[in-house]
Parts: sequence; structure tokens; C-alpha cells
Amino acid sequence: MATINAGACICEVDGEGFPVVMIHGLGGTSNSYQSQMAALQGYKVIRFDMPGAGRSPVPSDALSIDYFSNQIVSALDALGVTQAHFVGHSLGTIMCQQIATTNSDLVASLTLFGAIIEPPEAARNGLQARAEAARNGGMSDIADQIIANTLSPVTRETKPEVSAFVRESIMRQNAEGYARTCEALSTAKAVDATQIKAPTLLITGDVDPVAPVGMTEELAAKIAHAQLSIISDCGHWAPVEKSAEVNILLSHFIRKNQA
Repeated sequence: MATINAGACICEVDGEGFPVVMIHGLGGTSNSYQSQMAALQGYKVIRFDMPGAGRSPVPSDALSIDYFSNQIVSALDALGVTQAHFVGHSLGTIMCQQIATTNSDLVASLTLFGAIIEPPEAARNGLQARAEAARNGGMSDIADQIIANTLSPVTRETKPEVSAFVRESIMRQNAEGYARTCEALSTAKAVDATQIKAPTLLITGDVDPVAPVGMTEELAAKIAHAQLSIISDCGHWAPVEKSAEVNILLSHFIRKNQA
């Protein structure tokens, strides 16, 4: 494994083979996909800490979906990547969708966990309030709310290690970076998903409150080569809540669509 400073992003690069690019969501880091690494043997896996998250510094530039997406594309260019399978979670799925429409030749396939089209108005207001809370020292309360509201009841009751992982991931974020990422997500706009040409797998939990099944079905209907998988007893953090099921789906889909 190599840790690489790729412009505004720190990334982990593991293995050799066709590239798989993994983009985490709000409150996540490159570690959000640690449970998927064994399923991706034989690939060059590139996991980002997005600007302002994890070990990546908080940039002086304003954060936005455009900024995040451009940083990913620039980093991949610096790494010599000309095409890759893209994997995203939550906020990361918006970046994946944007890259698939603006740099389509770069995208061999998309796998989207808890895919977001754009935040509804109530969520935009909530993200602005969460940014303020983060700046006021409220990361602990934010972590508790995320666990209570976005993990499935089954996960909370039977997998304390998942709750601990999510809490640790959020608590270790730079508060200003987290706040600015909340603000970036609060202004996100839907891309024209009908322009996505890459084979796409959408995976969502049956009790995901952030990306409910209906929203995921709506997005899948817009993408020409999309398939949808719904995981039982799963909330918004499918890669860690249901890693075994996710790994089977992800591995099969990527290998089926090997460029």
C-alpha cells in the first residue's frame, strides 16, 4: 500500500491491475471501504480522502461538487489513470455521477451506494445547521445523531462495531472541513443522469433514510444501463453495515464490466 499526496487529496493506492476508484461520503475517509479490499484483489484500488476530510487538508478554495470532482480527475491524471471503475457512497455518488457526465471516457463503470440525486430542501437546511453545529464543537452530537438516524435498527442492535466505526470516522474529522463539506452538499444540484452511459449498479438499504428505495429507483430509471440491488435490514452505510453482501455484488459487477 502506498499513501500518495495527490494535489488537494491524500489517497491510498493498493494492488496492481485495472484501477478502481473509491470515493467516500460525508463523514467518511478512505477507511470507509476497508471491508471491500479483499473483494478487489487483482485491481489497483485508489481510495481518496477528499479535500477537508480524513488526512487531506482543508483547502483555501471554496468547496463544491465541481471542486471535489475536478480534484479527483486531476489526481487521477497525475497518477496516470486513463479509465477506472468508480465506486461512491452518499456524497461520493454525486461526484461519481458528475464525473460520468463530464469525463465519460474515464468511467468504465459506476457502483453507487446510497445514491443521492440532490438533497431535498429540508435536507439542505439541515446540512447548513449541521455545519454550524460542527463549528461550535458539536462533532460528538453529530456522530450520535448519524448513528441513530442513518444506521438500520438491526445494525445498531447487533453490530456495535459498525456504530463504533461510524462514530470514530465522524469524530476524527476536521470540524471546519466537515462543516464546509456539509455546505457543499447543501448546494449540490442534480446532474442529467440520462447522460450517464457507463454500466451502473445502484445499491441501497431497504431502510436507508438518506437515499430511500424510491429515490434510488428514480435515479436508476434515468440511467440507460443501470441495475438496482436492495439490501435487507440495511441503512445508509451499506459498505460497513452489510459488507459481505456488498462485496459479492461489487466484485461480480466490476468483473462483469471489466474494460
